[in-house]
Amino acid sequence: MTKSFLSKQCKEVILGSLLGDGSLKIHHPYKNARFSFCHSVKQKEYFFWKLEQLKEISGEKCWWVQSNNKLGGDKVRYQSLALESLTDLYRLTHEKQELRIRRKWLNMLTPLSLAVWWLDDGSLITNGRRGVLCTDCFPYKEQKLLVRYLYKVWNIKVAIGKIHRKRNGKQSEYYRLWIRSSEELQKLLRIILPHIKIASMLSKVVLMYKNIDLQQRWISEVGKATGFSQKVIEGCLNEKKSRWKKFRE
Repeated sequence: MTKSFLSKQCKEVILGSLLGDGSLKIHHPYKNARFSFCHSVKQKEYFFWKLEQLKEISGEKCWWVQSNNKLGGDKVRYQSLALESLTDLYRLTHEKQELRIRRKWLNMLTPLSLAVWWLDDGSLITNGRRGVLCTDCFPYKEQKLLVRYLYKVWNIKVAIGKIHRKRNGKQSEYYRLWIRSSEELQKLLRIILPHIKIASMLSKVVLMYKNIDLQQRWISEVGKATGFSQKVIEGCLNEKKSRWKKFRE
């Protein structure tokens, strides 16, 4: 393997996104890999924040809007240059052209990587005090590696749970990582909060409490870690509460 010339930050973002919405591929007839990802236009602020972290691997025309997409509306897509340094990461993370979860590259993840993973594919559930990571595309055996990694390295307990989805007319079984307590979810969020730099990202880290004291404590903690004002955080919180019918009941 040749020496990688990617900056530490760029590598952290790519590795985190490979667990989420990102992909590394070698397209014929190129010999080197490209990194790509896409998001809904509703997430364009996050999209452009991520693009800013990847300047060193980006060409002049590295992103575009894919219109009239039937699956969730318009998308914004990014694709990097084909680079030898990305091929190094491809070889580290892929086997027989498929992404494979391996501890040797999970150990390279950082708080920034976890932030990107969560912002890509994490969601708050159960009135905003539990969490889930949509790891549907990974085999059960590899998800067990993720569970052990999160506990051993970050002391975060997650569980693997089944979901059933219909695809192409057939019912299929998948697995996701569930964070089933507020305490474990807070552990993850405290790690990634310093990397929440765009206001639209706050909805994925602002927990909701009916207890006023607990709510104010979390607002204060988010503000100190992210630098956002209490007004901005409360605005995000109120918007979330207006959408969560069960929370209002």
